[in-house]
Amino acid sequence: MGRKERKAMIAHDHPDLSLSRQCRVLSISRSSFYYVLKGERPENLGLMHRIDELFLKYPFYGSRQMARQLRREGICVGRHRVRRLMRLMGLEAIYQAPRTSAPHPAHRIYPYLLKGLEIDCPNQVWCADITDIPVQRGFLYLVAIMDWASRHVLAWRLSNTMDASFCVEALEEAMARYSKPGIFNTDQGSQFTGFDFTGTLKDAGVAISMDGRGRCMDNIFIERLWRSLKYEAVYLHELTDGFRAEQVIGEWIDFYNTERPHSALNGRTPAEAYATGDDGGPVDMMGKPVGLPTSPQAQQQGNLINRYLAA
Repeated sequence: MGRKERKAMIAHDHPDLSLSRQCRVLSISRSSFYYVLKGERPENLGLMHRIDELFLKYPFYGSRQMARQLRREGICVGRHRVRRLMRLMGLEAIYQAPRTSAPHPAHRIYPYLLKGLEIDCPNQVWCADITDIPVQRGFLYLVAIMDWASRHVLAWRLSNTMDASFCVEALEEAMARYSKPGIFNTDQGSQFTGFDFTGTLKDAGVAISMDGRGRCMDNIFIERLWRSLKYEAVYLHELTDGFRAEQVIGEWIDFYNTERPHSALNGRTPAEAYATGDDGGPVDMMGKPVGLPTSPQAQQQGNLINRYLAA
């Protein structure tokens, strides 16, 4: 049980236990119980919103290049401030960066299983990813579970933290509604490598696949989903809070699944392709690049990624 869940168990008006005693029983310090997370300043929120827009267009930009781009737009900002905000938003450039920290020693990294695999039917491969959603006083985090062949969004969850629990909830909902896949593919984020998420997949007998570090093309279909969601819904509405964000995202995902025709599905919607079990043709993983560019200054990087995102 996480600290957030334990804090929710504390009763302010308990007849027998004081707040101090309840905190000790639940292994929570009183200072952390009373602490209220402070939001970012309006100036930083505006800057984060622009960084989010630029990152969709230039996903190979690190903090240095992002700071240069912002200064070209007349926004006077330092690299370290940009780096802090990008970390807060969970944004990391897709090129291979030096490994400055070791992975969690208790988390296993699973091999990538999709290379050379023809994915031609629903429930053969599912994938998941997390993106940030800007709201009036900060950012929320959105996870989506997608069927690879049909592009059908099976489940999604919003959270105000990067705790793994909202990812597990989305996974459990997807499997409860749509059975289970043969293979589940994710990146190497700690939410997906943790015991709760991988244990749920193992218990269901699902093979686990993980992208190589710095290889956004391994999960390109869900990256396209984020781009469409943000440009067609998130950036067109004023998301004042989580309730409004959940409403806008829910309406758009329903539209995406049931009304929005997809060129790769011969003009059908993801829901239609998922229901019929025919995606219009196999997805040949041999046809995609074997690796991503490692130098963000190379012009051909932007051209390559834009072609994939615009497809």
